[in-house]
Amino acid sequence: MKILLTGGSGGQVGSEFIELVASQHIELISLTAQQLDITQQEAVNEKVASYQPDIVVNAAAYTAVDKAEDTQDIAYAVNRDGTTHLANACKQANIPLLHISTDYVFDGKQDTPYTETDLPTPDSVYGKSKWEGEESLRSLHAKHIILRTSWVFSPFGNNFVKTMLRLADKQELNVVADQWGAPTSAKSIAQTLLTLCLRYNDKQTLPWGTYHFSGSPNCTWHQFAQTIFTQAQSESLIEQNVTVNAITTEQYPTRAKRPENSTLDCNKILSTLGIPTPNWETDLHEMIRQLKTSP
Repeated sequence: MKILLTGGSGGQVGSEFIELVASQHIELISLTAQQLDITQQEAVNEKVASYQPDIVVNAAAYTAVDKAEDTQDIAYAVNRDGTTHLANACKQANIPLLHISTDYVFDGKQDTPYTETDLPTPDSVYGKSKWEGEESLRSLHAKHIILRTSWVFSPFGNNFVKTMLRLADKQELNVVADQWGAPTSAKSIAQTLLTLCLRYNDKQTLPWGTYHFSGSPNCTWHQFAQTIFTQAQSESLIEQNVTVNAITTEQYPTRAKRPENSTLDCNKILSTLGIPTPNWETDLHEMIRQLKTSP
């Protein structure tokens, strides 16, 4: 099987996907943003036609949530137009496209976890650009899976876990405690994408559509931060105690509006594909041990 991965080693999921595939008998063509600009239709067409992959995994995205409010053109060019270009090329080649999306397509005003049938009403440019990318893919190419996820963390790139660990020497931090969601390790997302690729290779079809995939249990950013420091201290990654003060969203204003509740209901991916929700605390522990042993 030959897989074309966009986003390559530049992002969290792409980096984890590359590591996982290394142990498989799979030909992986991993292209960074510099090697393939998905905002250009001709470039996308050329790469897909040249490499002739069996399946495309799109891990390329503009994920700077606050910055996107002031760089709307770039956010839409990557998240909406880039997805459109990949959908067009994959349809022309008659190959599937696996695409990663986000909990930010929801405004967070719902009290219960969001299902795949709940109507997205994003509040941020990032969320809107990802939602429009989803809609474009759905309208253009039937052979697709959209995997919505949330609060991604890994040893790679920038994420909340690494930010907290970098700030640990302050010994006291204020973290928002009224936004709910679910941390998800990039490794578990990459494993799910690889599982889907292998199943497609075996059966030449998949139950196409949109799926939610995130960690469990749900928590607040404040609870997430507390767990990060507890685990980091237990593994001697940090030495000092860190006091995490609970604050409100109003006390920590950001350029982009965050969903109050972006918890995703993951029952569909379990019932349809047999893929369970990963325990994010277990995945976090693995990440912290990896950071401890890395040079």
